[in-house]
Amino acid sequence: MIRTVSSREVYRNAWMSVREDDIRRPDGSEGVYGVVDKPDYALVIPRDADGALHLVEQYRYPVAGRYWEFPQGSWPAGHAGAPPLELARAELREETGLRAARMTYLGMVHVAYGYASQGCNVFLAEELTQGPPEREATEADMRQCRAAPAEWRDLVRAGRITDAATLAAYTLLGLHRGGS
Repeated sequence: MIRTVSSREVYRNAWMSVREDDIRRPDGSEGVYGVVDKPDYALVIPRDADGALHLVEQYRYPVAGRYWEFPQGSWPAGHAGAPPLELARAELREETGLRAARMTYLGMVHVAYGYASQGCNVFLAEELTQGPPEREATEADMRQCRAAPAEWRDLVRAGRITDAATLAAYTLLGLHRGGS
């Protein structure tokens, strides 16, 4: 197992920090490991009784493009320790306006554990009712759609859904349904 010899923060802002760790590998060799620390977040799969899924689309600055994904996000600073289910309900309401009578925890995914500590708690939202979205300023350009299973597959094939957490969450959904 890799052992941390020392650690120092090299960057911080309101959403993340980056640290550089001096490490010692099992064979005794030394090295440096860069780690992005971000709080865990929640991703919600809103599913209607007919199997249709609700998605949101927004501009993602790091990749300079608009893509479809499941509603997701983390708490702002100061909410550390709040239950993931509470966060999932808040993200669903904020981004889509949907409220769910039933929420089921599907699992945790690490989207980039080669360099980031952040985990994603995945929830299935069912028995949905529509209300007004409560989007933050950074989500003002967000769009929403309802996609039947065939439309979902078309969006993936067309490269319109590329978010790793969304694709991993869909796999968890398939396992929940008993699929493979």
